[in-house]
Amino acid sequence: MAKADYYELLGVARGASADDIKKAFRKLAMKWHPDKNPGDAEAEKKFKEINEAYSVLSDDDKRAAYDRYGHAAFEGGGGPGGPGARGFDFGSSFADVFDDLFGEFMGRGGQRGGGNGAMRGSDLRFNMEISLEEAFKGKKTQIRVPSTISCEACDGSGAAPGSKPTTCPTCQGAGKVRAAQGFFTVERTCPTCQGAGRIIKEPCKVCGGHGRVSKEKTLSVNIPQGVEDGTRIRLAGEGEAGLRGGPPGDLYIFLTVTPHALFRRDGANLFCRVPIPMVTAAMGGNIEVPTIDGSRARVAIPAGTQTGRQFRLKGKGMPALRGGAMGDLYINAVVETPMNLTAKQKELLKEFEKAGGKGTSPESEGFFAKVKELWNDLTE
Repeated sequence: MAKADYYELLGVARGASADDIKKAFRKLAMKWHPDKNPGDAEAEKKFKEINEAYSVLSDDDKRAAYDRYGHAAFEGGGGPGGPGARGFDFGSSFADVFDDLFGEFMGRGGQRGGGNGAMRGSDLRFNMEISLEEAFKGKKTQIRVPSTISCEACDGSGAAPGSKPTTCPTCQGAGKVRAAQGFFTVERTCPTCQGAGRIIKEPCKVCGGHGRVSKEKTLSVNIPQGVEDGTRIRLAGEGEAGLRGGPPGDLYIFLTVTPHALFRRDGANLFCRVPIPMVTAAMGGNIEVPTIDGSRARVAIPAGTQTGRQFRLKGKGMPALRGGAMGDLYINAVVETPMNLTAKQKELLKEFEKAGGKGTSPESEGFFAKVKELWNDLTE
């Protein structure tokens, strides 16, 4: 049975660049890798075919021979990986590709070894509550955070003062070892140094060889004006110290703006529900309302104001987090019905009712007029 064309197997043109060939192989290897298709004989066969194609097309000399003679160039023991392959080593040739594609399968989590075993410290989270007034003005404060810092006794190395870590004899400082298993080369964490790449014979007595110690840190935090509920502030390098001299992580502060007794926030705008005395709503007048900056603002209430009417106070809302523009304050009027009336007040209201006057209650008059029309239609 004739062998498939190597270029067709990888899905590239004959003039494809080395980079295009590598990208095509990476994509197909990810799709057909046996670890992703356990027990699938067809996938295993496909994987071997694209490996064979890549082993030829990724090598300039082999590719030139293939372009000139086709598969005949490798017949008679000269196929990819055979005696005529001029020292081709599957494990070394595909190591860089497998590092990228299958690092997660080998337990490395995508971190490629640096030989000294240094690891970045973990990020930390700190939850902070602030009031709406603090969100309006901004705030400078200090927080205390339990964390880990680099050990001063050993400068983060983990080795006792006067000594140094030594290179791991098993992995020669790489932190990982490779072993051939048939067609594949498997890479594992070095069992001697546990991936550190070095061995500490005399651990630091202060940190026990970890290179860091627990300590509560006091940090200054600047909360800008206009922050909203859920805003995240990042303090770079203020997380946990890294292992074996690695860089520290970051600290993330998550802000919660507590509900306000008077104001409801929507972005940069504020809303306030203000009760209006019935007489003021009927005859008109002025009222004073609070603002978020602690001052008071005067609002003119026109005669005949109804519940639900909204008054806008421009620029009396919250500052925008970006740009600095000010939002508005919206006053929602709620006309208050009198309670606990005296005999005199009740008498005056009855006189007002007897006096009548069309148009004094337009909404109720209009409503009941529509109800009357509906009832008339139903009785006809």
